[in-house]
Amino acid sequence: MTETNDQIQTNDIPGAADVPAAADGQQDRRGGGRGGERRGDRRGGGRGDRRGGQERDSEWQERVVQIRRVSKTVKGGKKMSFRAIVVVGNEKGQVGVGVGKAGDVIGAVRKGVADGKKHLVKVPLTRHNSIPTLSNGRDGAASVLIRPAAPGTGVIAGGSIRTVLELAGIKNVLAKRLGSKTPLNNARAAMEALAALRTHKETAKERGISLEQIYS
Repeated sequence: MTETNDQIQTNDIPGAADVPAAADGQQDRRGGGRGGERRGDRRGGGRGDRRGGQERDSEWQERVVQIRRVSKTVKGGKKMSFRAIVVVGNEKGQVGVGVGKAGDVIGAVRKGVADGKKHLVKVPLTRHNSIPTLSNGRDGAASVLIRPAAPGTGVIAGGSIRTVLELAGIKNVLAKRLGSKTPLNNARAAMEALAALRTHKETAKERGISLEQIYS
């Protein structure tokens, strides 16, 4: 797989939240008339259930980090497709990074959201919405350093690292990118750093000492 240099502006791309609605609209057009309503009733309430499902999923937020047009050389020539990097999080300590690839942009975003929800990481947050300790993460040639910050500092980070930290629910943190500038590697390196975080209580339990000795 070889990637071209064509990068699509994310402002012109429909949001990931619009994808399920578009799919539902196609189902309604196929159903049509009373027959479609009867099928919706047999499934358990029709449109009301779909709205309820969207409300249940409303706590999850999706942000498209990058969409690129990529090509694969096959026997007949080159096959063009789109690759989407999506970050999924609930701003309550859970975040995931997913990659989707399809022949159209909406399909790639949908696959990226599904892949992100399969690789969620639980992040321990402090009462000031920061991280408990300093942490390092590495993926490929990208290395990310994140460290806790005082209340009111905000999210000092850039690129895909900032997106990952914001959707994880972290409000005060310092982050530095070291090495590669690739958005996907940086996002995955940030995920590795967040996955390596441990609370002081967990550290004391692993070391077999009391919590007071950790602070002393």
